[in-house]
Amino acid sequence: MTSLQASTSYAVGFAVSSFPATTPSRPSRKRFVTLAKVEPSEKSVEVMRKFSEQYARRSGTYFCVDKGVTSVVIKGLAEHRDTIGAPLCPCRHYDDKAAEVQQGFWNCPCVPMRERKECHCMLFLTPDNDFAGKDQVTNLCIIFPFWDHKLPSVYFSFCSVVPCISWF
Repeated sequence: MTSLQASTSYAVGFAVSSFPATTPSRPSRKRFVTLAKVEPSEKSVEVMRKFSEQYARRSGTYFCVDKGVTSVVIKGLAEHRDTIGAPLCPCRHYDDKAAEVQQGFWNCPCVPMRERKECHCMLFLTPDNDFAGKDQVTNLCIIFPFWDHKLPSVYFSFCSVVPCISWF
């Protein structure tokens, strides 16, 4: 289930000026926007998890020793897959995400990763990287450590047999 929360607030103020009265004081209107927070679908998370594992094995790279990094990046890729239709790198800012997807440069695996094995997100790390772990596999317990209710029923038995804490 996808949850969506967004809020917008406005601040209106009046400027005080030391200029002569002939210069009218205009109210300034600032708009503060909080971006929507969308949880990726379970299906997209699972697809991106499997893709990440397969690509790590194929490229000879490893996940970060900090499982939180792996988790956040996979969820970010899944969210982009749900919202814009492609696994756009979640660690970069884009003025126009749709245009970036069409260009393909930052679609995971991005061009720097494919050409030089340089992953800005730290999802795929070469063995000589100080932050590289020993794992080329992960599971949904790591991606959703405190949200067991979001896991498909097949994972409940797995997570109860092998506690999630043992994966850290």
